[in-house]
Amino acid sequence: MSDKPVSEHMSKHRLKPITPLGHDAPEPVTVGAVTIAENPGVALASLAIRAGQDIPFRAAARMAGIPLPDPGRAEWGPTWGTIWTGPGQWMVEAPFATHEDIAAALRPVFDEAASITEQTDGWARFEVTGPDLPALFERLTNFDLRTAGPGAATRSSIEHVGCLIALRAPGHVTLLGARSSAASLMHALEAAARSVA
Repeated sequence: MSDKPVSEHMSKHRLKPITPLGHDAPEPVTVGAVTIAENPGVALASLAIRAGQDIPFRAAARMAGIPLPDPGRAEWGPTWGTIWTGPGQWMVEAPFATHEDIAAALRPVFDEAASITEQTDGWARFEVTGPDLPALFERLTNFDLRTAGPGAATRSSIEHVGCLIALRAPGHVTLLGARSSAASLMHALEAAARSVA
């Protein structure tokens, strides 16, 4: 048994955060004109209306500046962004630096009107940018970016991994997938990017 204090032992073995791909910091990959970048700087929570609470739920969201987009849509404001995920359900995002415990930040906003679950560590988030993303994504999913405008969003699958895909702007797609499948998603995105390069 060592005579050193526990704190001294722990200082040598401090835990440090890593990205879903296992890096200390995001390492963007550029293939041709396409850039694929992990984005661990966003906190995520699922948000759902509780039975009979539609009116107070929507009033609370409006007062807090949390957008509630319609089916197949996503919206982003100065702090909060949301992607519709099902009837009365959204994935909510906010900057991680100011909303690390996003669920705790949302609970007082909605009180008993919503069910809220922390989601940040369960997802990998990629920002995909480039001039011809419709050609890239048509190799991966049935989400047709050629006919979708900014704010279009969908649930889909890529390489058998359930994903949320949102068109933030022409030439910018946000992709959320299971953190445990981050490497598979990155591989699929790179392969598709090479095929259109």
